[in-house]
Amino acid sequence: MSFEELLEQVGGFGPFQLRNVALLALPRVLLPLHFLLPIFLAAVPAHRCALPGAPANFSHQDAWLGAYIPREPDGTLSSCLRFAYPQALPNTTLGEERQSRGELEDEPATVPCSQGWEYDHSEFSSTTATESQWDLVCEQKGLNRAASTFFFAGVLVGAVAFGYLSDRFGRRRLLLVAYVSTLVLGLASAASVSYVMFAITRTLTGSALAGFTIIVMPLELEWLDVEHRTVAGVLSSTFWTGGVMLLALVGYLIRDWRWLLLAVTLPCAPGILSLWWVPESARWLLTQGRVKEAHRYLLHCARLNGRPVCEDSLSQEAVSKVAAEERVVRRPSYLDLFRTPRLRHISLCCVVVWFGVNFSYYGLSLDVSGLGLNVYQTQLLFGAVELPFKLLVYLSVRHAGRRLTQAGTLLGTALALGTRLLVSSDMKSWSTVLAVMGKGFSEAAFTTVYLFTSELYPTVLRQTGMGLTALVGRLGGSLAPLAALLDGVWLSLPKLAYGGIALLAAGTALLLPETRQAQLPETIQDVERKSAPTSLQEEEMPMKQVQN
Repeated sequence: MSFEELLEQVGGFGPFQLRNVALLALPRVLLPLHFLLPIFLAAVPAHRCALPGAPANFSHQDAWLGAYIPREPDGTLSSCLRFAYPQALPNTTLGEERQSRGELEDEPATVPCSQGWEYDHSEFSSTTATESQWDLVCEQKGLNRAASTFFFAGVLVGAVAFGYLSDRFGRRRLLLVAYVSTLVLGLASAASVSYVMFAITRTLTGSALAGFTIIVMPLELEWLDVEHRTVAGVLSSTFWTGGVMLLALVGYLIRDWRWLLLAVTLPCAPGILSLWWVPESARWLLTQGRVKEAHRYLLHCARLNGRPVCEDSLSQEAVSKVAAEERVVRRPSYLDLFRTPRLRHISLCCVVVWFGVNFSYYGLSLDVSGLGLNVYQTQLLFGAVELPFKLLVYLSVRHAGRRLTQAGTLLGTALALGTRLLVSSDMKSWSTVLAVMGKGFSEAAFTTVYLFTSELYPTVLRQTGMGLTALVGRLGGSLAPLAALLDGVWLSLPKLAYGGIALLAAGTALLLPETRQAQLPETIQDVERKSAPTSLQEEEMPMKQVQN
């Protein structure tokens, strides 16, 4: 008897599984609230050098400010420089008046802002960029973007730790660790008294949140039968979309970065309480030989699903036989992902796909400028467009399969980014449409990759495999904010990088095996057996029956 047969007896999709999906919805909502938080948290409003005796209103008395602050070629006041000495002609662009008179004297000397900056608080009351004594603008603007990179670097490290530890100590226990750590570190981040403290606590928060990214999906899928894995996976991913749109609302209502960070962290408290009703994975318990616990959860599943279970078929002895087939003596290791040919092939392809998915998704998600909308409208639009694309994923993975869906959504992302490069800057509406389409395809790729990867790895290494792929994926996410700085080399270079990596990942996805309508593999041998010749598989079957 296999675990799939046990699950069929107790119900592979019913009230028990729906309750599990509902209880694990909160981590899904919390993830985008934190991952996309820099859009509001680290926003850089209009700013200029602080001047003694400057007018109180930021935008008024332009003539007075023009005597102290140079203008950019487009006529706007400089954000990072001031004149070394006040000028007599404040109403003209720097050097324009002298050129019209044919004068060749040198341009007035400019110096960096030495007395801090004045910020436009009409949209944000405070952000990390405008925080007193931090001033993460001009020469320090790299530190502002670096905070996002530090955060995703923390997610990267956390993915490794949680992936290994959850395969060793259990999904449910490590999910509790993730909740508690996120709550404590999030509160510490909101109370940061310096940039260094903020960067450290946000990095550690990213490590804690990594537990959500790699535990929630397998914990759901390992209680589901083959037929309903797709619908449950897509349903779970809609909670992420809800979090994306909720962030637009929360960001609009809370304009102070400390209170905003507090608002997205406090929901971890009820999440900790909800774990009382979240079941441990019976599949994992059986691989560890913990038969009594697995038997108890299976009986509970049968009761909630209203399944009359025969005592003989679901006795502890029957469950013990399944455990004997699936138990793993040696602890899981990341090296196990590369020991055998098929697992090695799967792991290498998955890391490329995950890097491409994360790099393109966060590159698109964190760039909300130049679309002709304010930051709140853009965030809401980016969230709303994900819903129809999730429906597309649901239909596609059921009929076209996981592999083609993964490759197609990544190809759509690359084409949207590439086409946007060809659109002139005057065609704002077309640029917005292409950006929204690219965001939709990138989210569809993200939805598919979680489901696809969870089905490729065996139960004994599922969390370890998810940890590895999440590690490389978060490396892509951490590099995405820094890649945006490439616009200083060439304005289109960031979009070219995002699209090129997405195209590479699309080609790599085609090298992975299809998992549609396939049972979840339990052991490494199950994965390797799929690549063996049919005749060899037929020879193994009677041998296995004799051994039983």
